[in-house]
Parts: sequence; structure tokens; C-alpha cells
Amino acid sequence: MFPVPSKCPVCGQDLTVTRLHCRTCDSTLEGHFELGHFDRLGPDQLGFLEVFVRCEGRLNKVQEELGLSYPTVRSRLNEVVRSLGYETGEETVLSPEQRRAILEDVAQGKITSAEAVKLLQRD
Repeated sequence: MFPVPSKCPVCGQDLTVTRLHCRTCDSTLEGHFELGHFDRLGPDQLGFLEVFVRCEGRLNKVQEELGLSYPTVRSRLNEVVRSLGYETGEETVLSPEQRRAILEDVAQGKITSAEAVKLLQRD
């Protein structure tokens, strides 16, 4: 089985589920069904969420398990929160320490330069 895609591969807009099928009794339901909130997340976001839950929501444990800096972990959590349709309480200005940690993550190969740009542009 494959995961249910939530975005159209052609135009990028949200997909709507219109048909459900039971393999046991061969019943079919047709209509317009909404995907759940977690179906909006990409594979990387779901993987991050799994680690977050396994670490009982403790960002320092997530940081250790993923080998990322605290600002990067915080940013990824905020990204998941926004993708679920909620607002984040994130700060708009990064501290010098947070900026330095992001640049260190790039230097150590923990994140890509594109990810660093995205994190630094919050400033």
C-alpha cells in the first residue's frame, strides 16, 4: 500500500478523496471525504513527528536523536505545527546564538544550505 497523497502532483493543490472501497465485502462509497490533518504532512515531517512523540515532546531529546541544533529542531516543529493548520508562537528574530548554531549545522553537514537559508530568513 502507498500513503494517500494530499497534494495534486500536477498543480500542487489539495486533493479530495471521492471514493472508498472495502476489500472484504467489496462495498464502495462515493462522495467527498476530507483527509485528516496528519495526511497534510510530508514524509520528512511525519518522520520528525514520530521522533518527537518517541522523545515525549522533549526537544533536547529530539535534538540529540537527530543530531541537530535546538533552533533547527524548533524550526522543524514549527513547520509541522503550521502544516497542521495552527499558528506557532515562534519568535520572529533569531538570537546570535541561534544564528551561529544554524551555521554550525551547515558546516557539519547536519542541514543543507537551503534549509539554513529558510531558517535564517525568519529573522
